[in-house]
Order: sequence, then structure tokens, then C-alpha cells
Amino acid sequence: MKIRAIALNTFKEAIRDRILYLLLFFAVASLVFSRILALLTVGDKTKIIMDMGLASISLFGVLMAILMGTGLVYKEIDKKTVYTLLSKPINRNQFLLGKFFGLLVTLFIMLGIMTLIFVIIYLLHSGQITWKFFVSIGFIFLELALITSVALLFSCFSTPILSSIFSLSFYLIGHISWGLETLIKKMKPGITKFLTQVIYTLLPDLENFNFKTEVVHNLPIPPKIFIFSLFYGIIYTFFILVLAMLVFRRRDFI
Repeated sequence: MKIRAIALNTFKEAIRDRILYLLLFFAVASLVFSRILALLTVGDKTKIIMDMGLASISLFGVLMAILMGTGLVYKEIDKKTVYTLLSKPINRNQFLLGKFFGLLVTLFIMLGIMTLIFVIIYLLHSGQITWKFFVSIGFIFLELALITSVALLFSCFSTPILSSIFSLSFYLIGHISWGLETLIKKMKPGITKFLTQVIYTLLPDLENFNFKTEVVHNLPIPPKIFIFSLFYGIIYTFFILVLAMLVFRRRDFI
């Protein structure tokens, strides 16, 4: 009940944030532009619209998660409202989880709006859409949940600007870390290869949530990859949330 109350309050605050609607406006503009670009481009227009559409939904969803998530805890500390909240029978873990789920509900609604607008645009052009598209959207939401937990973690001990930089770095590293796997295969056995393997294991691999290629080119999605990506996202998000709780528990507000 306490977590739900905090989540509801966080949701109400989030939907009043102007940044949210500014990003939503640019997301919709980008989705509309994908159709215009397809009409001006030589090639398979449906693939171009789908490619740009999924990329736009993912990008603006991540920006929403980062720009709003990094201020979740900092705003409460800056406005001194955290003292009032924590003086009540609410522990710090419940406070963080409430913030997390509140923003997650907001992102779910924003993702739903962007998806609905894109589906309308796509259907007006092609007249059909595959189930793989909705699978891809589901994994985009899973990625947003992970990014939100990361933004929340940095928000526990840093300012919004630094937290945004850290979270964005996490996102960028997560989408290029797969290159280390190729590098490891070419390296000779030794301490360097071992350390590189350790770094690769610890770094996030956000490409696990990227099914854009399969959707655009109508390629099969192996069940093993589907299940692995699902559990990877859930476990990694849970790990970051636990880490955020530990950091926030040690935070001194006196």
C-alpha cells in the first residue's frame, strides 16, 4: 500500500512535467517524419518506416527515462520533502520502489501512446503489422525499466546533470559492449583476455533487447534468445534496484 501510494504520487508529478510532453512531441514528429522520408526514398518504404519508427520510440523512451529518472530522488532531497516522507512509517526501500514503479507506469503510458501513433501511421501505409513488432516494443519497455533503475541509482548520490551523463553513458556502453565479444575471440589466451572477458561480463549488453533487425526484415526470433533476453533484463534490473537501495540506505540526510 505504501509503495503504491508513493508510485501514484510519482506518476502524478511525472505527468505534470513539461519535459515529458516536449519529448513526446518530438517523438511523434519523428514518427511522422519516418513516413515522409519513406516517400522520398528509393527502396522498401515499409522497412524504412518500421526501422525509423522503432528507433524513434526507443530513443525518446530512453530520454524520458533518463531525464525524469535522474531527478526522482534529487528533487525530494532538494525540496526537503524526503525528510517528511521518511519521518513517516515508510522505509527507504519502499520509497525507492514507489518512485521506480511510478515512473515505470508513466513510461508505459508514453510508450503506449507512441506505439499507437506509429501503428496508425504504419497501417495507413502498408495495411498490416506483424506480432514481432509488439514483441520488439515489449523488449523496448524492458530496456526502459533497466535504464530507469540505473537513473534512479545515480539519482541517489549525484546531481541530475551528472546522473544524466552517467545514465546516458551506461546506455551507450550497453549498445557497443557487444564489440568486446568479437575482440575476445581474436585475442590470445592470457591475463589480458581474461580481464577483457571479466569486463565484458560486467558491462551491460543492451543489444539483448534490440529486435529491430528481426522485425524490419521479418527474420525468425529464436525462442532461446527471447527467453534469455527476458530473464537478462529482469535480473539486471533487480540487481541495479538492490544496489540503489543499498546506496540510498547509507545516505545521510542530516
